[in-house]
Amino acid sequence: MRYVEWQAGVPDDIKGDSLWKLEVYRLGLFVADIAWQDALVLNKTSLTRGLADQLYRAVCSISANIAEGYSRSTGKDRARFLEYSLGSARESRDWYYKSKQVLSPEVIKHRMGLTTHIIAMLTSMIPHQRKNAIREEQAPYPTQPSTSSIDSEIPMP
Repeated sequence: MRYVEWQAGVPDDIKGDSLWKLEVYRLGLFVADIAWQDALVLNKTSLTRGLADQLYRAVCSISANIAEGYSRSTGKDRARFLEYSLGSARESRDWYYKSKQVLSPEVIKHRMGLTTHIIAMLTSMIPHQRKNAIREEQAPYPTQPSTSSIDSEIPMP
């Protein structure tokens, strides 16, 4: 599934929230959706069932922590939740690397690239949030999806 196609299927209730303006949130939500199929594949073998659970929990935590932090009133409080999200993104990338014995090389490359992109975005946002108290409607982050390799079509396992 391509990122642009995925966005078209996201409910208006989510897209209508000012949180949707944050590309890092959209990417976090996207990786959680595509990770479902990866977790199903990993869950088929008893040896990788735990890995499937850990991976899916970590991936889902990326956008959940961004969402929770976005609703906080101070920059320091928002930064704390962005740090949780950053930890989850790094953990997700780690679990994807450990999944390389089961998931295809294309899937691993795509998912690790996507999580690395999220990590880079969060790493630059955190210091900015620590310094500033920005209201939701004034979030200065890109609102357009990137056209990088994130949008490459990767067959589902």
